[in-house]
Amino acid sequence: MLGVALAAFGFAFSLVPLYRIACQKVFGVRLEQGPAVAREGGAAAADARWITVQFDGGANSKLPWKFSPEQASMRVQLGRQYQALYFARNAADRTIVGNAVPSLAPARASGYFNKTECFCFTAQTLEAGESRDMPVRFIVDPALPADVKTITLSYTFYKNDTQTAAVAAAKGPAGVARAAP
Repeated sequence: MLGVALAAFGFAFSLVPLYRIACQKVFGVRLEQGPAVAREGGAAAADARWITVQFDGGANSKLPWKFSPEQASMRVQLGRQYQALYFARNAADRTIVGNAVPSLAPARASGYFNKTECFCFTAQTLEAGESRDMPVRFIVDPALPADVKTITLSYTFYKNDTQTAAVAAAKGPAGVARAAP
């Protein structure tokens, strides 16, 4: 029993580094490592470096949504967290589910642009006529190549036909949510 307890403790203890490795190597997500990162990269150099992040957005022609960033650009300091807002409005007369697909330019900056919160991580459901602000929180890594002065973050929203059909079926023909049996 002692061996099982030690093995369970060892496994639980190793989950944090295994999670970090999986996120970085398999999924390409860089996790914030706290103050140690600033010391390694030189806090003074990071404090002095600013870049421009431009925002762009639109909806696919099959999705009757209005979607755009609330501001065209933002000056950001490397290593600090920022938030940008996008605005979405469902112009249809029914509930629609959409998914956002992000892109980043230049492509070589993608490894240094870390989204800590994003509406693109999950499907978004908007009722008929509903509008919503959608935040994206991000940090630009201080290790970004020095020649990159501008990054463009762009999103395109696409209709999720499967989930939209499921929502419509759940509401029934009158558009009213059905009661659970």
